[in-house]
Amino acid sequence: MAAAVESSTQFQEVLERAKRSLVVVHFWASWAQQCLHMNEVITELSKEYPHVIFVKLEAESVPEVSEKYEISSVPTFLFFKNCQRIDQVDGARASELTKKVQQHSEITKQDLNEQLGKLLNSAPCMLFMKGTPQEPRCGFSKKIVEILNEHNIRFCSFDILSDEDVRQGLKVYSNWPTYPQLYVNGELVGGLDIVKELAETGELEKTCYTEMRLEDRLKALINKSKVVLFMKGNKALAKCGFSRTIVGILNETGVEYETFDILEDEEVSSVF
Repeated sequence: MAAAVESSTQFQEVLERAKRSLVVVHFWASWAQQCLHMNEVITELSKEYPHVIFVKLEAESVPEVSEKYEISSVPTFLFFKNCQRIDQVDGARASELTKKVQQHSEITKQDLNEQLGKLLNSAPCMLFMKGTPQEPRCGFSKKIVEILNEHNIRFCSFDILSDEDVRQGLKVYSNWPTYPQLYVNGELVGGLDIVKELAETGELEKTCYTEMRLEDRLKALINKSKVVLFMKGNKALAKCGFSRTIVGILNETGVEYETFDILEDEEVSSVF
């Protein structure tokens, strides 16, 4: 189903939350029969492309958005990615709309897979979990962190709750539906049950790296994204005024970035 947007603020929030996902916006009017037909079309498309975000926006009810994007007739479909308009379909052209959704969806999938590949290889031992090692946000994540720490396994982590694209995309990428997920050298080791079994049989140390030099850890952290902000707190909860200010600036520019909380790692924070 397509989500209904009823204000310019809500529209902007949808674009910002979408991050790298493809967003298709239907500018429509309730009095136009062809719009009602196209609403049925995008309902079917949403079933076929569950990772595409479909939005319905009544052009006359939210005039500031319609005027901004020069919508002169309905139905009109705009395609967005990273908050930027990338394509457009005018009129009730179901086949053309379907074709473009397919094309852009495939490109988005390729972009996400490329990012996932970089994340998986950003550290020799990489844990995708809910929360952080210092503040796990589920019992399974907490337990796997405890096991890795007990066996002196050096690892980097990624909070899958901070990025819905990564959270959903990694399930498909690795064909592993649950979290946490542990990777070594970019290859999936498994979840909590497998890590527990490796620990019990004495194979965990052989499978994972037990030590990682600070220099290697910094390289791994820096390579997590094109832009990495080392700060106090994280992008959702800055813990000092300077960090809060720079997060605000980055958010306004639309730059994609990752953060690392230096308060949670004395070894890394000692460098700064």
